[in-house]
Amino acid sequence: MRLGIIWMCFYAVSPAPTFAETINDTSIIKKPSTSEESTKAALHFLHQEGLKYEHGEGVPKNLAKAAALYCQGAKAGDPEARYSIGWMYLNGRGVTRDDAIAAYFFKLAAAQDFEPAKKILLLLGPPTSEIPECLRDSPIALENGPAKPWVLTNETQRKLAALINRLAPEYGIAPQLAYAIARTESNLNPNALSPKNAQGLMQLIPDTSARFNVRKPFDPEQNIRGGLAYLRWLLAYFRGDVALVAAAYNAGEGSVNQHLGIPPYAETQQYVKRILTVFPQREHPFNPAITSPSPNIAKIAKRMTSKPQINFSSSSR
Repeated sequence: MRLGIIWMCFYAVSPAPTFAETINDTSIIKKPSTSEESTKAALHFLHQEGLKYEHGEGVPKNLAKAAALYCQGAKAGDPEARYSIGWMYLNGRGVTRDDAIAAYFFKLAAAQDFEPAKKILLLLGPPTSEIPECLRDSPIALENGPAKPWVLTNETQRKLAALINRLAPEYGIAPQLAYAIARTESNLNPNALSPKNAQGLMQLIPDTSARFNVRKPFDPEQNIRGGLAYLRWLLAYFRGDVALVAAAYNAGEGSVNQHLGIPPYAETQQYVKRILTVFPQREHPFNPAITSPSPNIAKIAKRMTSKPQINFSSSSR
């Protein structure tokens, strides 16, 4: 649907979102008093990341990446993200223009009393009757090698994969990365126990469980939340470098610092290969308010640039 001059008038009243200022008071992110505050802070940061990539503020402009970040927030229930991805579909920014899909997202945001969405809906036709692709809880298609799909073999695994899909956006984590870690760690077994006493779906050692307030490590939701909180911390600590995060999840952040990069252990090297094979995105958005970066981050970056530490020509099996 095209509204010509009417749209021009509306845009003058309700301009496209612009990049907001960096959060000044980060205390609610560093020390959230409730789970709800923590979720709101994570969604707010995710939306800010989307705005940065949409408008090229401090990062190269990347509309497709902005749309993906907005979709992630929209799936987690953020009305601002739902409005922003609606705007992207309305204007064909990073996605194919589709007024019906735009109306779908605006309707979701309007149902949450987001006023700009209510206004724009008055000028649009009916929303699509189909759930947009990025909101669907479809099976996560990942591979642990060329042509070896990870199949969800039973109803328990399907429910756990869906739980990861639902919880990951609350922590600003791509569901595919969280799933790759969980599948590699325990093969989606909530009762897994390693010889080193790593426990549950995300294989949390007792110190990590205590660090992230996991009191029942064999409870799937508590365990997943603990693993996601740790991944969020590692992403901030290693400034979004997925290879370093995977190495630290396997061997500990202290070992990565000590070796100025991915440790030379065969298990860790294969672990990182496996994660990057199924989650090939080398950088991941991170929240710098979560923690200060590794004191060795500059040395690590320099060493990894001058001397690649893993040969990715073959995949881990």
